[in-house]
Amino acid sequence: MSGGAPASPGAAEPQAPAPASCRELFWSFQALALQGFGGVLPVAQRVLVEERRWLSKTEFLALLSLSQVLPGPNVINLALMFGDTHFGWRGAVAAVAGLLVAPLLIVLVLAAAVQQAGHWPWVQDALRGMGVVAAGMVLSTAFKLSGALRHNRLGLVVSGALVVLTAACIGGFRWPLLWVLPALALPACGWAWHRQRG
Repeated sequence: MSGGAPASPGAAEPQAPAPASCRELFWSFQALALQGFGGVLPVAQRVLVEERRWLSKTEFLALLSLSQVLPGPNVINLALMFGDTHFGWRGAVAAVAGLLVAPLLIVLVLAAAVQQAGHWPWVQDALRGMGVVAAGMVLSTAFKLSGALRHNRLGLVVSGALVVLTAACIGGFRWPLLWVLPALALPACGWAWHRQRG
């Protein structure tokens, strides 16, 4: 029959796409870094999850969560862990270098230019406008990733409550991140562990 036989239980599932080499990893992260005006995180989510499909939404969210609780910029941490997963230390170096090389050169040139022209009113207005756009990009990324909360072991209600509490503590009460992490992350980890054992 042309419909094809159903796959046997022992049949291997098709592998998810993955970077073929450190070179591809470097150029991919450099391309997304050059698109990341106002922040690379939204572009990283679009490229890694939607375009190249190297990560699912859940995998991206897990990497992002870990990268945010580690010291250092979260996108750098994410690139380092993603590269290390595929090619070890060489992949980590390739991904981080891709994120940093071209933007570093551009920022050095722009920093020199802004130092010369930073007192001009139109330059200050442009910088304020970029700040608003950056905030919008971060919010859009959060909205796209919110669907992954349905599959989280904590459950949708608890996950949503933690999102609201975190936003209130950091944005509303202006608590330092070092206070918010133990106050909310430790109970969340404990509840996830309890749910997994149950």
